[in-house]
Formats: sequence, structure tokens, C-alpha cells
Amino acid sequence: MDLYNSMAVSASGMKAQGTRLRVIAENIANANTTAETPGDLPYRRKTVTFQNELDRQLGVDTVQVAKVGVDKSDFQRRYDPSHPSADADGYVLLPNVNTIIESMDMREAQRSYEANLSVIESARQMLTRTIDILRG
Repeated sequence: MDLYNSMAVSASGMKAQGTRLRVIAENIANANTTAETPGDLPYRRKTVTFQNELDRQLGVDTVQVAKVGVDKSDFQRRYDPSHPSADADGYVLLPNVNTIIESMDMREAQRSYEANLSVIESARQMLTRTIDILRG
């Protein structure tokens, strides 16, 4: 039963990292999205927060997405008086998305996803070998 529990924990980690990857992809896709009119705000970077959650049926802690929130850091400003969303001083607010940070977060989420997948593959192989031994 411990192998099954490890697979369940790893599967929850893969699901959480999958959500994180989708949010990062959305951030990157909107890295240059400005407001449509002056006074509106541009796209605000989203963040993912994880939490442990007890799976009472299995008796193990699993990882879950606690919430998808927003990054409250300041927007970037660029002087472009010809832009449709420029303010009275000619500045345009740009999203608070840094594509370098998003790329590093994506790499970290991908590695965590792959590590969890490796645990599931190893547990599956051990279960298969155990069944083969019991048959033999």
C-alpha cells in the first residue's frame, strides 16, 4: 500500500505543477498586453500558492493548489505618447511580468513535474515486479 500512497502523492504534485505551468504560460502570453484605454490597468502577473492537504482515505499529505493570486508589484512604465493607452504625461503602463523570471519558474515547475513522474514510474515498475514474483 505504501507504493500506492507514493503514487498518489506524486500525482497530486504533478497536478499542482501542471496548474503552475498553465499560469506561467498565461503570464508569458500576456507579458506585452497593455490596457486598452488610458486609465485602465494592464495585465497583472498571476502567482500560484501551494498547500499540504491531508488525504484522509490514504492517510498521507498531498500537495494542492491553495490559490491562484495576483502579484501586487508595481507595473512598468514606458514613455510612448502615441500609444492608445498612454496617460496625460505620455506614459504607458506595462504588465508586471518579467519573462526571465517566468522562464526560470517554468523550468523549476517542469523539473518538479518530471521528478514526480519518475516516482510514479518507479513505483509502477516495483508493483509490476512484485506481481511477477508472486505469479512465478
